[in-house]
Amino acid sequence: MKLTGPFLFILTTLMIDAIGVGIVFPIMPDLMDRVGAGSAAEGALWAGVMMSAYAAAMFVFGPIVGSLSDAYGRRPILIAAMATLAVDYIIMAMAQTYWVLLMGRIIAGMAGATYITATAYISDITKPEERGAAFGMIGAAFGVGFVFGPALGGISSGWHVTAPFWIAAALSTLNMVFGVFILPESLTEKGRRPFGKRDLNPFASIIRAFVIPGLTIPLICIFVFEFANMVYPTLWAFWGLEVFAWDSFTIGLTLSAYGILIAAVQAGLLPQMTKRLGDYRTLIFASIAAVIALVGFGFSTAAWAVAIFIPIASLSDMAPPLLTAFVANRVADDQQGLVQGVIASLASVAAVLAPLVLTGVFDRFVNNKGLFFPGAPFIVAAVLIIVILPLMLRLKPQSTLR
Repeated sequence: MKLTGPFLFILTTLMIDAIGVGIVFPIMPDLMDRVGAGSAAEGALWAGVMMSAYAAAMFVFGPIVGSLSDAYGRRPILIAAMATLAVDYIIMAMAQTYWVLLMGRIIAGMAGATYITATAYISDITKPEERGAAFGMIGAAFGVGFVFGPALGGISSGWHVTAPFWIAAALSTLNMVFGVFILPESLTEKGRRPFGKRDLNPFASIIRAFVIPGLTIPLICIFVFEFANMVYPTLWAFWGLEVFAWDSFTIGLTLSAYGILIAAVQAGLLPQMTKRLGDYRTLIFASIAAVIALVGFGFSTAAWAVAIFIPIASLSDMAPPLLTAFVANRVADDQQGLVQGVIASLASVAAVLAPLVLTGVFDRFVNNKGLFFPGAPFIVAAVLIIVILPLMLRLKPQSTLR
């Protein structure tokens, strides 16, 4: 896999996008308090609603944006998404009430095409056998972004709680300008397909993807894995505040450490493991690591335990790009935008439901009388991964069964 100019630009694009997302995580408790939420549990519930609204918007527009990129090319969709994200962060920075914040996140969900179209772009310029490692590089770019994002968020929040939003808006604007001058189109005219009315229906797009031979199992696994993984962005800050009394700086520091490890695993370890073990065995390894990390966090009561399980959690992040590669390798070039949009929509459905479910579990075991167990959402997530392990085993290549 060669790191060409367009490929490097896409990675840079995703890294800056991740910075813009991760920069907000450390300030979520303070932000919810600014707009009227009270305790950590109450703030987590309101933050969960905001994340669910973002995901719901992305669910509706994900397949549409993916199909638009199949019809009109990746470049204009990417640039439009970057511009919309810049506007979103400005709205968030100027928001004085919770409802304006909520509107800003809905707009960001509509612009969630950055990841969808960028992934389709990578599919356009890589060979099928290289896509697992290529999608791993996408994860590495996000990891690098999450190194700088939470750190910037934690530090800049010392100036003002809205400072991270202004930084994210500036980075998104610069990203858009770079795209205008640097990004070439990856999809040829012959590789495009018409955009029709059926592309406006996200449910129809998902059904179309599920009936493609060989996609049902990996798509189910993607959905459940994404649901379980939502425990980290949804509750990490509130869990850290409740269990360890972490401040914004410490939350940002731990997220940055996690991002460093993700980048190292995705860019360094994943290509080597897939080369030696293959995509399937690496996927199983990553899924087992996910279970171990989630159970570990669930029962952690000391910071040293968190330090042990963060590296294990970073290994689990190899699973999503591998599952994405399983899907991408089963469809034609003119369907890459469609299936990547469907994957994003499934992730969005998970992101709609997971914050509501997991913050509800958190509230149940923190605020209500009875068992005090703030790590309960991590245990729920671990059980979900265990449930889909038998399905992942069915992805074993037939040639290895001899």
